[in-house]
Amino acid sequence: MVRTVVAGLDGSPESSAAAEWAAREAELRGLPLKIVHVWVPAPDPLAQAPLMGVETQQQWSERIPREAGEGLRGRHPGLDVTVEQVTGTPSDALVDASKDAELLVLGSRGLSGVGGFLVGSVGLSVVARAELPVVLVRAGEQVADEAATSPASAASHRPVVLGLDAGGPADVVIEFAFAEAARRDTTLRVVYGWNLPPYYAYGFALDAGLHEELSLQETDSLTDALRPWRQKHPDIEVALEPRVGSAADHLVDASREASLVVIGRRIRRGAFGAHIGPVAHGVLHHSTAPVAVVPHD
Repeated sequence: MVRTVVAGLDGSPESSAAAEWAAREAELRGLPLKIVHVWVPAPDPLAQAPLMGVETQQQWSERIPREAGEGLRGRHPGLDVTVEQVTGTPSDALVDASKDAELLVLGSRGLSGVGGFLVGSVGLSVVARAELPVVLVRAGEQVADEAATSPASAASHRPVVLGLDAGGPADVVIEFAFAEAARRDTTLRVVYGWNLPPYYAYGFALDAGLHEELSLQETDSLTDALRPWRQKHPDIEVALEPRVGSAADHLVDASREASLVVIGRRIRRGAFGAHIGPVAHGVLHHSTAPVAVVPHD
């Protein structure tokens, strides 16, 4: 089966930005793009209302993916773009439609007056359940910046930022980040938040020498975790940035200068359903760059 990049489309500016981002990503990967639009029929009482019959709804909803596909083909003439309309619950339909894909791209609304995402229930549900990388994109300045960047001029991309748990790094997350940096011919910033020993939280002073020693230990851990991929991708410049404090806060700060933020999500199949961790939740809601959530065991 041919692998694809899948973009969810609902007609909003954010989903249009996601589809455009997905088109550029598909070009970088040399893969076809599939646009998926989920049609949710109105309940029967509304469907019987004037001008809102089932046939009218479907005709209107079919225009959204058709016109989006035509626009993408015009802007990306060498890209194979297909359009698919499915019916059902949006989160279920998007997860099903992306099972054979390499990447799923969705849009998220920007917070009013504040840079970042407003991740709705559909986006959170898909991120928590999908077993492939999911990228959330908002309509904003950085998306516009990248829209003018073709694969041929990918060197002008901003760095890729990787949020790494040096205590238990996931190979699939690291590989994804290195591959994205390689496709863009850009640098990789590896950000890791670490905490001071517990006794310093109770008022003990931390001298500069000990702080430096602890920071070097964290850098050594990062270096060990990344060594196989640095050998595999020797041309990628890697900046190690272990920092004291909240990993989510540091990743959000780094997102302001990033083309993409990459974080991991441990796959959990518990009795209460799938969910995402606190770091992923914080980054998804406040990053100003697109965020790729890569699931791992």
